[in-house]
Amino acid sequence: MGETLAVNFREDSTVRGHSSWWATVVACAVAVVACSGGGASGDRVLVSAAASLTDVFTAMEAAFEDATPDVDVVLNFGPSSGLREQIMEGAPADVYASADEANMARLVDAGEVAGEPQVFARNRLQIVVPEGNPGGVTGLADFARDGLFIGLCADGVPCGVLARELLANAGVDPVVDTDEPDVRSLLTKVAQGELDAGIVYVTDVVAADGVEGIEVPPEHQVETAYPIAVLGEAPNRNGAEKFVAFVMSDAGRSILSSFGFAAP
Repeated sequence: MGETLAVNFREDSTVRGHSSWWATVVACAVAVVACSGGGASGDRVLVSAAASLTDVFTAMEAAFEDATPDVDVVLNFGPSSGLREQIMEGAPADVYASADEANMARLVDAGEVAGEPQVFARNRLQIVVPEGNPGGVTGLADFARDGLFIGLCADGVPCGVLARELLANAGVDPVVDTDEPDVRSLLTKVAQGELDAGIVYVTDVVAADGVEGIEVPPEHQVETAYPIAVLGEAPNRNGAEKFVAFVMSDAGRSILSSFGFAAP
């Protein structure tokens, strides 16, 4: 079975100033995995995927490896923008799957993508609160309420950009106590009761324990598309193409649907 590299980091000015250092960290982590057994390095597919894909791509990995036993998938999850920076700094990766089209477009413009990216799923947002909703949150207006602890994904991260667009659509000026580096970090703080509310993807609420979801009015709702692509410098182009084909297949889309992702 494949391994998962959890290389998550905050996208503040300090990290951006050391992006080449992060690329080195990822390269070293992948090198460690490559030496840990489980077949030749050429049989591995290195997949950098948005944090909101953690559960579904872990299931996708297992199904793909069952169908293609000669290929070992190594998953690296993090914020889409952070993963894009890693790739542009030279971190090894075969496949990139983003939670928005903007970060993929920047890789395409930089000449980092082989062929055309393909949208494989769509997602939408939901308010998330701790189980039992101790803050008594009822809707988006509560994100401007004094006395609540509110969190969003950092601006620049897809879930943060979309959440701010959603709140703007509703005419809400949020009082934000924390900007989290990715959607999983935000979800964890809500589940642990450190925050009264956040805005995450519907699929994250479905997958998480210890939280409840509150729907947002459809007239304010925003949606994001998830593109996937083989990278131009992919160490394992053949394996990468096989994995992307699996994600786009009927079997892959069935897995995506089971985790709450909408069809492209």
